[in-house]
Amino acid sequence: MNDDAESDPTDTADATPDGAYVGLFSGGKDSSWAVYRALERGLPVERLLTVHPAGDSYMYHVPETRLAALAAESIGVPLVEVEPDDFDAAETTDSGAQGDSELEPMEAALSDLADEIDLAGVTAGAVESEFQTSRIEAMCDRLGIELFAPLWQRDPRTLAEEMLEAGFDITILQVAAAGLDESWLGRTLDGDALAELSDLHEEYGVHLLGEGGEFETFVTDGPHMDRPVELEYDTEWEGTRGRIRVTEARLGE
Repeated sequence: MNDDAESDPTDTADATPDGAYVGLFSGGKDSSWAVYRALERGLPVERLLTVHPAGDSYMYHVPETRLAALAAESIGVPLVEVEPDDFDAAETTDSGAQGDSELEPMEAALSDLADEIDLAGVTAGAVESEFQTSRIEAMCDRLGIELFAPLWQRDPRTLAEEMLEAGFDITILQVAAAGLDESWLGRTLDGDALAELSDLHEEYGVHLLGEGGEFETFVTDGPHMDRPVELEYDTEWEGTRGRIRVTEARLGE
C-alpha cells in the first residue's frame, strides 16, 4: 500500500466514494494523519472509532486513549468508543491469535456502524506493520469496504516532516527504547526532536515514527482541529521506560 502508487487500492485521492468513511483513531500522530489526509482529499469521514484496550496490545495504541474524545470534539466528527469489556481475552501466547482476537470488537463495532451509515471504508495509520495492516485489510475484505492507509510504506522522515509542516503539534506520551530517557516524556515532537531521533536511529535503531513501539504520541493541535487540547500530567519512569499520566485535559480557546 504505497500512497504514491497509482495502482494502490488504498489511494482513493481521485475517487468519489458512495458512502461514509470511519477513521480508526487513537489520537496519536499516525491515525490523526490518516484522518487529516482523508479529510484533505474530500473523503466523507463521518465517524471516528477508538478502541480502549485493557492492557498491552498487539493491535492498538495503548496510552491515554481517553484523550481521543477531546480530539474528536475538536475535529468535529462523532466518536465511537470500544470499551475493554468488549474484548474476549485470548488465552494464548501466540501473537497472531491474540491479534485476531483483539480485532473482533473493532469489526463488530464497524458492522454496527454499517447499520447507521452507508459504510464505504476506513482510514488507518499503519506505516510498516504487516501484522496490523494484513489483519485490517482482511477485516475490510470481510466487510466489503475500502481501506485508506496514506502512511503505508512511506519514508518515515518524509512523513514526520510533512506532519510538522502541516502544523501538527505532537506530544510524546510514552517511551520504551534505548536512548529515550525520561526527558522525552511530554516533549513536543518538533524539528529538534526529529534531529535527535535521527541520531538515535543511527545509534540504536530507533524508528523515526516510533513504529516499533519505541514511543507513543498524541496530537494536541492541527489544521483539522478547531481548538487545541491542553494537558496537565505527571510522569512515571521505570528505569528504561516511562509514560505520562494525564491529570487534566481540556479544549483550549
